[in-house]
Amino acid sequence: MRTSALRGTTRLLIARDLLVTKIIPMPERSFSFPARLNGLRDRRFTIRYPFAADAELIDLESGKQVEGVTSDISLGGCFICTSKAMPINSRARLRLTWKNQVLEALAVVRIVKPRVGLGMEFFDLEPPHSTLLTDWINTLRRTR
Repeated sequence: MRTSALRGTTRLLIARDLLVTKIIPMPERSFSFPARLNGLRDRRFTIRYPFAADAELIDLESGKQVEGVTSDISLGGCFICTSKAMPINSRARLRLTWKNQVLEALAVVRIVKPRVGLGMEFFDLEPPHSTLLTDWINTLRRTR
């Protein structure tokens, strides 16, 4: 509860005095089961396409190197199949190689599935690499 000075007097603000116009529902974060079972929206905003490219990650903080193969890709990120894990929210330099083309980006680990792989979100793509990613996605769209 807060107090408010109004014309020299102190007035106690009570919850019923406040008008709430915008309510943003927030999901509970203590689920022990997948979010889909609870009806929560998936966080992905772009379509994912099956995509196999060689992947190399270098953790920007520790220098740890991880290699794997992508299983899917989108304009927002990719999933890399690897038995090596990195901590969630780790930032890494990502290098994808597909048909002798190389895409480099900075990415952050969003999902860790132990002994399966890492869900990566792109957060910095320079123009030649962002164009290459768009070209790859367009190619995958046409072949789908």
